[in-house]
Amino acid sequence: MSTTHAVVSPAQWLEARKALLLKEKELTRLSDEIAKQRRALPWEEVTKSYVFDGPNGKETLQDLFKDKSQLIVYHFMFGPDDDAGCNSCSFYGDSHNGTDIHLEHRDTTWVAVSRASYEKLAKYKERMGWTWKWVSADGNGFPEAMNVAFNKPYDGTEMYNYGTPKRLFSEMHGMSVFFKDKESGKVYHTYSAYARGADILLGTHNELDFTPKGRDDEHFGDYKMAWLRRNDEYEDTKPGECCTSEAKAKTEA
Repeated sequence: MSTTHAVVSPAQWLEARKALLLKEKELTRLSDEIAKQRRALPWEEVTKSYVFDGPNGKETLQDLFKDKSQLIVYHFMFGPDDDAGCNSCSFYGDSHNGTDIHLEHRDTTWVAVSRASYEKLAKYKERMGWTWKWVSADGNGFPEAMNVAFNKPYDGTEMYNYGTPKRLFSEMHGMSVFFKDKESGKVYHTYSAYARGADILLGTHNELDFTPKGRDDEHFGDYKMAWLRRNDEYEDTKPGECCTSEAKAKTEA
């Protein structure tokens, strides 16, 4: 970044800052209104039974709530044939570490779900130093039902982020929210977000947005997160990789 950026007097700086503050307050109020509309969305009942494999053995979707009525699921890109989790999803995994205790005091449980075997997930989780819960959905159909996993051959009818994606991999990321009626035991799907819809969850990105250089990713082309490494790989000099083994194969082709 050049030092030719505008430099003004303290009074001029304050005037410019107050002008931007008005827009920031507009954005805050709009965000509050959207959150209200999000909570007012209709729900759909989850009628299929899903069984996951995790640190507690076999658990149903209902079990994942523990004693809470709300469940947030992060759809983490780690397929059965992958040797490691997605770079970008790992970035989010770092952001979430340590927040479970706070969510649980708001009647909410959080869990990551992937199609890789639990053995692979546990090994990678230990490597990354994460403390949150991760379960395997391998073969249970849950990621497919949430439109974050796709089986080949693709036929053009696949839906991701509520539309037909320009690029599609067998594993895609997103987050979904569920509510459980404690009396009836019924579970409802209340919300899902994909792609940049889940960007707000990345604390590091949001902090960088406050800095003069911002995310500083314009020169990376279509893959804006090419700078990113897993938290134990920043000494590597090779270019950042795009997520899954399938994505890497396409990049290399």
